[in-house]
Amino acid sequence: MTRKAISLRINGRQHNAEVEPRYLLADFLRHQVGLKGTHIGCEHGVCGACTVLIDGQSARSCLHFAIDVSGCEVTTIEGFGSGAALDPVQQAFSELHALQCGFCTPGMLATVHELLAENDDPTEQEIRHALTNNLCRCTGYVNIVKAVSLAASKMREARKVSIEESAQ
Repeated sequence: MTRKAISLRINGRQHNAEVEPRYLLADFLRHQVGLKGTHIGCEHGVCGACTVLIDGQSARSCLHFAIDVSGCEVTTIEGFGSGAALDPVQQAFSELHALQCGFCTPGMLATVHELLAENDDPTEQEIRHALTNNLCRCTGYVNIVKAVSLAASKMREARKVSIEESAQ
């Protein structure tokens, strides 16, 4: 099969490669780029474990061909936080024990980042609705929902402090 050139930004870094047109984004991220945080579960787009952000929108990387996202910005679990510092969503998940085995966590975090970018103060019902496409077999979602609320609160507070500091 003829390979095609692709160019995309992943977690802020430019990646250029040649791939077969049928090569999935999940496989490209894991095997060519070496980002193992994107988990592959059902390979049918049902479980949400492979969820990443494509141009800020959550998407199942097992359902997208790598060639179709050429020119896009992709954010994976490795793109959240900075170095050893956890971002507010990761921190809240850690503080409230919103994960157990961790297999679903990368997809959950991507989904939550999209939610909080669109709605900085979601209700419990809005959080649960946003997470309907991310399956977790360990936690029962209670602490996940609490963690999303905590992260939203921390992010709003950080923005408020930032605004106050810039006004001075």
